Amino acid sequence: MTKPDMIKPAGRNAEFELGGINHVALVCSDMAKTVDFYSGVLGMPLVKSLDLPGGMGQHFFFDAGNGDCVAFFWFTEAPDGVPGISQPSAIPGIGEIVSGVGSLNHLAFHVPSEKFDEYRKRLKDKGVRVGPVLNHDESPAQVSATLHPGVYVRSFYFQDPDGITLEFACWTKEFDDSDTGTVARTAADRRVP
Repeated sequence: MTKPDMIKPAGRNAEFELGGINHVALVCSDMAKTVDFYSGVLGMPLVKSLDLPGGMGQHFFFDAGNGDCVAFFWFTEAPDGVPGISQPSAIPGIGEIVSGVGSLNHLAFHVPSEKFDEYRKRLKDKGVRVGPVLNHDESPAQVSATLHPGVYVRSFYFQDPDGITLEFACWTKEFDDSDTGTVARTAADRRVP
């Protein structure tokens, strides 16, 4: 059995040998505040930074661990994000989480289960507003106030200076074929206002 702090999905890709996420690229309004938050608050080392050609902006990369990076563009002419469209209006457990098609809803970082509560407190001590602990399960509400054998991931959410929703999460069980029985919905099933 895998140690609880090391539980991660282990599906096999028969088409491509993918080694995880190289980087996810987001857009910020203030690169200095972004560096302060991701390196200063979250402790992610800045590993690459560059100015884009023609004064278009900047592109910075932060090491998120395990060989994965979180990158940010800062564009001189980027429009502001729109809560509820380009990003959720609130964080899970506090308010509305819907965002528009093609948007980034949230970015989750894997953390060791034995450090989960410590990390939540550490962020709060740094002045970061964090949501409640959510024990994701198969109940009708899909969250539980308590940790029980049906919980598959524990998480809490918070936001960066631009309102990008971030999550610290730890898997609590290994998946099997019984975890993939949900029928995928189509665009015809959407109720667009």
